[in-house]
Amino acid sequence: QVQLVESGGGLVQAGGSLRLSCAASGSIFRLNAMGWYRQAPGKQRELVAAITNGGSTNYADSVKGRFTISRDNAKNTVYLQMNSLKPEDTAVYYCNAGVTAYTGSYYREYNAWGQGTQVTVSS
Repeated sequence: QVQLVESGGGLVQAGGSLRLSCAASGSIFRLNAMGWYRQAPGKQRELVAAITNGGSTNYADSVKGRFTISRDNAKNTVYLQMNSLKPEDTAVYYCNAGVTAYTGSYYREYNAWGQGTQVTVSS
């Protein structure tokens, strides 16, 4: 199995910045698309940003121009640089990865999630 461990969350004032990291470890043949989702209290989990293993990205409209997703394939790590943070960005942020694993006899693909990291933006 693959473990995704997020770090970098915390409390920041509006207008500030944070950088989230998510490191994948375990039985990995290939990491496919990776992304960041968030879930605010009382709301559904939503996609914030995603990146393919080729580097193509897409962003939620609400974060375009403020957030940047990137990845280091050699380190199996994805990052989310968050600038100009707003109180409405407050949420638990979850890392997601499409994983291809080799079991010894066949390849298996599945979706993995991290445990989440809290981001709180004060006004």
